[in-house]
Amino acid sequence: MKLTFLGTGTSTGVPSIGCECETCTSDDPRDKRLRVSVLFEHGGQSVLIDTSSDFHQQALRYGLKRLDAVLVTHCHADHIFGLDDIRPLNFRYGALGLFANERAWIDIRRIFKYIFEPSHFGGGLPQVIAHTVVPGAQFCLGEDLLITPLEVIHGRLPVMAYRFNNFAYATDLSEIPTATIASLQGLDVLVLDCLRFKEHPTHLWVDKALEYVERLRPRRTFFTHIAHDVKHGRDSARLPEGVEWAYDGLEVSDGS
Repeated sequence: MKLTFLGTGTSTGVPSIGCECETCTSDDPRDKRLRVSVLFEHGGQSVLIDTSSDFHQQALRYGLKRLDAVLVTHCHADHIFGLDDIRPLNFRYGALGLFANERAWIDIRRIFKYIFEPSHFGGGLPQVIAHTVVPGAQFCLGEDLLITPLEVIHGRLPVMAYRFNNFAYATDLSEIPTATIASLQGLDVLVLDCLRFKEHPTHLWVDKALEYVERLRPRRTFFTHIAHDVKHGRDSARLPEGVEWAYDGLEVSDGS
């Protein structure tokens, strides 16, 4: 199992437009954060979580050649607005499986109505094969890649987290329900939402995120969906052993 962080930033990205704070003016490449997305690779399968609004740039930056599926956490703009950019992959490989919960499918069909109710000729449209995921209903993508959709809460919005064997990805959340806590035990790697140090109404912040880390006890944890309040070099020492800030381009695998 290998995951690559394509983007680790909050909805505005980092640097934030017009901001001259210490992080936004930093020369450290770890402080340059595209909108949040991650690529999982295992057993010849490549699975993307969220087509962020920076997906085109991410795909080119990291040399993405093909995908086998896209999983959607929820339909806020920073997580879904790059969906149109799967078209070059469709041209080469055909329709792509798109997995989302029922709530997200309502928004996907509204935002991208032109995909599902085409009204013009000429040009290309994204080609997707719709799959509806249900919390706790496991499915396989390829040999030895078991995916478990899990529900977390983002303010009031139910959002999907995903467990891949012993890796898990949970972004954009303020609460992990009890049933999901039970399904996130025994992890080698947990990727967890953590916006900043200061409390936030719809995202985890450092103290709250660390409370969940203590309950889940993964072997390694990587925080993502990071705002410009966090400066990587300055603030890494403020995290306990086994917990790190993720950054764009970071690769994490079974043996590293």
